[in-house]
Amino acid sequence: MNNSVTNTARLLWAGLRALLVLTVVTGIIYPLVITGVAQGLFNGKANGSEIKVDGKVVGSSLIGQSYNLPLKKGQETAEADLKWFQGRPQNGLGTNGVNTQYALILSGATNRSGDNGAVDGVCPPLDKAEESTLCYWVRSAQEAVKTDNSVPGYEVKVSDIPADAVTSSGSGLDPAISPEYADLQVHRVAEKNGLSVAQVQKLVDDHTDGRTLGFMGEPTVNVLELNIALKEIVAKS
Repeated sequence: MNNSVTNTARLLWAGLRALLVLTVVTGIIYPLVITGVAQGLFNGKANGSEIKVDGKVVGSSLIGQSYNLPLKKGQETAEADLKWFQGRPQNGLGTNGVNTQYALILSGATNRSGDNGAVDGVCPPLDKAEESTLCYWVRSAQEAVKTDNSVPGYEVKVSDIPADAVTSSGSGLDPAISPEYADLQVHRVAEKNGLSVAQVQKLVDDHTDGRTLGFMGEPTVNVLELNIALKEIVAKS
């Protein structure tokens, strides 16, 4: 009986020691080492890839932002502020009904198939499309992009509009657009800010990132970084 109690106590003590050691190693030492390495070698990425202007954080290079006018009385959907470059549609973003104390960013896709709302594989005209379908969203976005970016001397055709201008990304938070969509907005941004087309086009060209390692992915333009540069050149002019 005594031997049994002694053996049980010894096993329990051995298990407790193992628990304490593993807790210290995996719960304290390992996280501190990983955090130290991340802060030392990848400080920017470890802290959210923050973008700062005059020492103030204005966003992250990994998360898209909206550039809208303040809501007017009775308005439910804000209008785009057309003096800025616009990002991709954000149809997939959810609303924060879980935590009302803090403004959370909720990510989500549209959950619509590529042919949602199509008839015989083709999206119908806007006036014949169902409002809850992807076809309706795409047609609406096409009309908005065409109308917003057509200025005197420069008319946008539907055939000129790239896919990323009228579709949201899987997360709804894509921070970048294609160079084609950025180019399409150049004339409108130039007119709204009193700049020359050449000045704004140079901004786009300077902020176009090529393919990763020269062959992976597609060229992109980070909208936040582009708008920061736009704000600086407008202030100087």
